[in-house]
Amino acid sequence: MLGNLTIAAGGAGGGYSTLIILVVFLALMYFLMLRPQQKQQKKHRDMMSQLKKGDHVITIGRLHGVIDEINQADQTATLDCDGIYLVFDLRAIAQVTSQAPQAVTAPAAEEATSEAASDDKSADSAADDAASDAKATDDATDSTDDSAK
Repeated sequence: MLGNLTIAAGGAGGGYSTLIILVVFLALMYFLMLRPQQKQQKKHRDMMSQLKKGDHVITIGRLHGVIDEINQADQTATLDCDGIYLVFDLRAIAQVTSQAPQAVTAPAAEEATSEAASDDKSADSAADDAASDAKATDDATDSTDDSAK
């Protein structure tokens, strides 16, 4: 009879440890899986509430465009994709990019003008070199003419 009491007491202690392990497992699952997902959803909601006309966005299908119109009643956004206007659900917008294509092309234009200026400088220096070569040739011709006299 004493043996039966020991087994029953051991079984009750094992139940508490199983319950504690289950609670710890659920807490880990919450902090490792659910909490980061909730933070990400909140960040996405904040981003969507700040959308405005002219923002450069990328959809979940990886389509890049510029917001032309936002319809809050229908929860849709009209995107201008190189002159083609497409209507998307607001939830289809994956991220807002801060880069504008004009900002990317402006430095290229500046580089082109600086390259043209450097080409002009090299053309000027080439012309100067040609002029100095011609002058040196004239000087040499004059000196040979003088020596021949």
